[in-house]
Amino acid sequence: MRHFTFLLCFALAATLAQAEEWMVKKKLAGNFADTRDAVVMAIENRGLVINYTSHIADMLNRTGADIGATRQIFEQAEIIEFCSAGLSRKMMEMDPHNIVFCPFAISIYTLPGEKNTTWVSYRQPKGPAAKLVAPLLEEIAAEAGL
Repeated sequence: MRHFTFLLCFALAATLAQAEEWMVKKKLAGNFADTRDAVVMAIENRGLVINYTSHIADMLNRTGADIGATRQIFEQAEIIEFCSAGLSRKMMEMDPHNIVFCPFAISIYTLPGEKNTTWVSYRQPKGPAAKLVAPLLEEIAAEAGL
């Protein structure tokens, strides 16, 4: 039984470690607006166009009562979606199924009860596409001070 418990704990730990491999998330000291503006500037400084800004916190707050939800998930939350036509094309020429990585997106959000803290996260592409996309996302994050 002890051996089984050890294997179960090992399997759960491995699953949890893998669960985080698909995303990069960072907790920052600072406010939402400044962090969002830094991310937007870092994207635009590369000549990239923001396709859409999804106002996730607003949507969840607006629709929560309709589905019986009462818990506030975010104080503020937006997802900035953007694209690089050249990079996207290269990625999809490698494998058309890489379409799932488009558009690129960076999430900026604050959590209830966490004062002066903002979270930033983005999906981490896998496989050969990662070699193309990861450097761009890392550069944007670094320029934005993440």
